[in-house]
Amino acid sequence: MNDAVLLHAGATQSAPALVLRPWGMEDTAALVEVFRDPVLRHWTSSAVENEADAQQWVRGQERGWAAGNRFGFAVLEAQPGSSHEQLVGNVVLKEVTPGKPSAEVGYWTAAHARGRSVAPRALEVLTGWAFDTLGTDGLERLELLHQVDNLASCRVAQKSQYDFDRVLPASPPSFPLDGHLHRRRRDAGDPPTFFG
Repeated sequence: MNDAVLLHAGATQSAPALVLRPWGMEDTAALVEVFRDPVLRHWTSSAVENEADAQQWVRGQERGWAAGNRFGFAVLEAQPGSSHEQLVGNVVLKEVTPGKPSAEVGYWTAAHARGRSVAPRALEVLTGWAFDTLGTDGLERLELLHQVDNLASCRVAQKSQYDFDRVLPASPPSFPLDGHLHRRRRDAGDPPTFFG
């Protein structure tokens, strides 16, 4: 299934178009480079130190696609005047179970691409794809969780029409601080504006 999935977010006045596709081994060098960012490392639970770690991480993404319970996408930005696409982020649909009414979304943005609305644009495309693809299996809502001190993640949730639901108590080690739970229902908001 993952070989056929290719999603697009159109260009904006200030940012190039985005392409979302399943992760592959061709992404490992860029993944290692992106994970050198201490800010990214602070907010993610993954540790990608070298090529071997990156290969293991990508294999985990591939296993999720094969099992049908986790759908991770590399977010790539078209480079003006080039056929090359640069890795700018990650979005993921996880905790997917047929018949279960909810699943979770997650994302991160590479340091060099922050401030260009990569995460909200990619999340909007992922959200539309999730509801279109899994709605017939009973998917009714998507949940987005982040620590209360991750203000950037909260802004992404708001921009992407994920309404604040409640504060969740800390759950160390994965959530050492309280968290925010945001939700988006299948019928909420306008149709996705970034499909392309």
